[in-house]
Amino acid sequence: MSQAVASDPKKGKQFRKLLLRWYDREQRRLPWRGEKDPYRILVSEIMLQQTRVAVVEERYKTFIRQFPTAGDLARAREQTVLAAWSGLGYYRRARALHAATKEIAGNGGFPCTAEALRMLPGVGRYTAAAVASIAYGEPVAVVDGNVKRVLGRVLGRDLAEQQCWATAGEMLDHRRPGDFNQAIMELGAVLCLPGKPLCERCPVAVLCATRGATARRKQIPRRKAVLRYALAFRDGKVLLRQRPRTSSLMPGMWELPEYGELPAEEKPLMMMRHSITTTDYTVKVFAGGKAQEGRWVPLRRAERMAITGLTRKILRKAKGPNATK
Repeated sequence: MSQAVASDPKKGKQFRKLLLRWYDREQRRLPWRGEKDPYRILVSEIMLQQTRVAVVEERYKTFIRQFPTAGDLARAREQTVLAAWSGLGYYRRARALHAATKEIAGNGGFPCTAEALRMLPGVGRYTAAAVASIAYGEPVAVVDGNVKRVLGRVLGRDLAEQQCWATAGEMLDHRRPGDFNQAIMELGAVLCLPGKPLCERCPVAVLCATRGATARRKQIPRRKAVLRYALAFRDGKVLLRQRPRTSSLMPGMWELPEYGELPAEEKPLMMMRHSITTTDYTVKVFAGGKAQEGRWVPLRRAERMAITGLTRKILRKAKGPNATK
């Protein structure tokens, strides 16, 4: 039954009907659901790149409260934007979003087609299609990892990138493109899982050629490393240093100074785990009496600065100057 679902008008219609009926009934309550403001949709889509929905939910609401419109974000200083983004990681996303809103403000309005949206900094084919279909109802399909998995199982074969886009376009519901795009991504996120798909709860299982776990891609071994930082307080201030603007990772962000020579008997104030991209770090924080380079920043101000997510975690765990006593 599942053969050529995309090219069979009757089966394609059935797929759309079953999927959208399920989505209308079961969609997750998320702060950007039902949103038609293209700016707010763009913020959510940029935040969701490589970041879990559970993490984005609260951060999205906080970010929108601080920058409710594209104009508000465009007028903000970069360091203010990075501070608001701190903890979400992949800071190039924040810089690109900031640059995009500046272009939007300079051009006098938000682009209203996927093609025009792709001209904005940091906006690729997927993000442009998501914003255009949800905000403006443009009949353009989206393809992400979830959509690829759903299409592969429905058709019973792996599809090349361009085949995925073409197939998604053929299956798209032109009357409700934004809802359809969100529905097929939602299906892949909550039911059509890679390891243990919940086929018994899937609304389109009757049309699906392949059931069960998807073959796992070979995992790249994660690297292990140790980071050592100095934590120094003085008169209600903390010593911070700014990462070089030329740094490939988090340029311009503020962090604790690195700890220098390590005596054998030196014991850390605290230890924690932290992961960035493909590396798992063991983080050791030492009393920073020897730290010299950097800037003394009032603790209250530090919370509002563009500090790295790891530095924010350390400062919150330290609970102020008592951590060094």
